This record gives sequence, C-alpha cells and structure tokens, in this order.
Amino acid sequence: MDLIEIGTKLLSDQLGLNVDSATVSSALSGLLGDGQGGIDLTALAGKMASSGELGNIVGSWLGDGSNSSISADSIMSLLGSGEVANFAGKIGTDSATAAGGLADVLPQLMDKASSGGNLL
Repeated sequence: MDLIEIGTKLLSDQLGLNVDSATVSSALSGLLGDGQGGIDLTALAGKMASSGELGNIVGSWLGDGSNSSISADSIMSLLGSGEVANFAGKIGTDSATAAGGLADVLPQLMDKASSGGNLL
C-alpha cells in the first residue's frame, strides 16, 4: 500500500466521509503533493523541522517511539489556511474538520513512512 492509499484510508476513516478514494487521493496529493501525484513527506518534515516547536513533533513522528500530537491550529499555520480550505472543499467538509483530520492522520502517515528517524 502506498502513502496515498494509506492517507486516503486514514482520512476517510477518521473523518467518516463518504468520499471516493480517487477524490481523497487527489485532494491529498494537491495539499502535500510531490508534483507527480504522490505525497512529499520529506518536504513536510523539512518545513516542520525549520519551524521551531514543530521540529520536536516531527522528530517523534519519524522516530520509533510514540508520536507527539499536533493541533488543528498548527496544521492550519503549517499548511496555510487557504490550502487547507481548498483541501476541505475537495473532500466535502469544512476547514476545521479537515485540519482536525489531518492533525490525527499526518502523525500516523509519517510514522508509517519512516523508521529510526528517517523517511523510507
């Protein structure tokens, strides 16, 4: 299962939305994309690492221990409220719900894509 599939499943489960996987996949790759239909977690991790307090959070996600939580407000700041609103519109929810879902899903997604502190 690739990152888009994992992210789609986690978001669909978390938000309880009845949205087809292609729509969620497209919205996720639009928000966190690598320009080729995938998710660029390396760029996200770098952005978090350079923003002070979020560096410790992303470090926990990449490591093999427990994952620190991130707030929906931090997601909005990190990704941009306009980008989150665009993502939310694509999957048929509001920005606050989308940011909350991303706050729950991104730690799991980053954790699944990493081992020993490094992205795979």
